[in-house]
Amino acid sequence: MIIKIKNDELAKELIGEIKEFPRYTTQILNLANQNSQGTRPRVVGQLSELINECPEKTYEGWKNWYLSKYPKAINDASERVAVMVNNLKDAITKIDDAMIKRWVEDLVLEKTFIGLRFQEAILKKIAGIKKENYRFSNQKEESKGIDGFIGETPISIKPITYKTKNSLRENIDAKIVYYDKTKSGLVIDANELSY
Repeated sequence: MIIKIKNDELAKELIGEIKEFPRYTTQILNLANQNSQGTRPRVVGQLSELINECPEKTYEGWKNWYLSKYPKAINDASERVAVMVNNLKDAITKIDDAMIKRWVEDLVLEKTFIGLRFQEAILKKIAGIKKENYRFSNQKEESKGIDGFIGETPISIKPITYKTKNSLRENIDAKIVYYDKTKSGLVIDANELSY
């Protein structure tokens, strides 16, 4: 039997209320929080550990316990996010139709071209080191997150920042090769491949 509990229902069951936010505002707040690092452990504590450390098992008990332990954390995090929201408001006023077109061209044309060329350069370099052939994935393989093959080994090529973005992590059945673009070129982390 599979049972599904929707997020709203989960909040109502555990907390007793559902906070409502106007459309798009949480996306902006999430972006501001990411950029400002407002809810990082150094600001609000290591929450996954704290929730287990808390002797209270109710929401009100947790809330009171946490606020007594970190009385300034919510305000400190809110201030960081507020500064970034103001930065985003300022940035939004600078966006016009011409900028939007430039951004879309950059994403669709330049970044796609460079990204695919990175992939080819990386596949070719590793294949040369391993003395094997390489090929790009076909459409079906690509839909599974595979960018290419070195010999028979499926490869997914990701920027080094992918390691830190857990919210974006996919379940890819391939060896992951990471790259970092530096001023002098590419640094490739192919540790998942055996030499």
